[in-house]
Amino acid sequence: MDEIKILGIVGSLRKDSYNRAALKAAQECVPQGAVLNLVELHGIPVFNQDDEITLPATVLEFKRRILAADAILFATPEYNYSLPGVLKNAIDWASRPYGESAWLGKPAAMMGVSVGNIGTARAQYHLRQILVTLDMPTVNQPEVLIGNAAQRFDEHGRLTDEPTQQFIRKLLSALVRLARINPKQNTRVA
Repeated sequence: MDEIKILGIVGSLRKDSYNRAALKAAQECVPQGAVLNLVELHGIPVFNQDDEITLPATVLEFKRRILAADAILFATPEYNYSLPGVLKNAIDWASRPYGESAWLGKPAAMMGVSVGNIGTARAQYHLRQILVTLDMPTVNQPEVLIGNAAQRFDEHGRLTDEPTQQFIRKLLSALVRLARINPKQNTRVA
């Protein structure tokens, strides 16, 4: 298999998002033979099933990016014991219309950053439930639950915590292995 193309999905719209910073740190931890590109969720409208036959341009581009990837890395904050609405909304759009899901069979991993002690355990649990229904094989270990964000990132948003960097490296290695043994079912688009 050629170079593994991982799409990192920033699950937060916040300008100074720790989750975006974690994905940028992950770009420096990608194993040889893989590349990690990021996608933001800005501009994706609220899902409306009435609009799924003629998808908005931002949604078409988002789906194109997913289809072009060999694997997905979600980085999600935790809001009210779950994943943010913006991430769930984007997931819903990319799964529609029925029978044309961009997610089908796409290997995935997840991580998340929070200012609290337990990281994003509950958000990731809910995300795993969603990925099951989308038929996405997922990396189960390691779980990358980055808590106490202010102690792990510097004032410029750089991840400075070496143990966290090691967890991210292990997660990416596991995702690349999963992508190699379970190649995506969807075909790549130009």
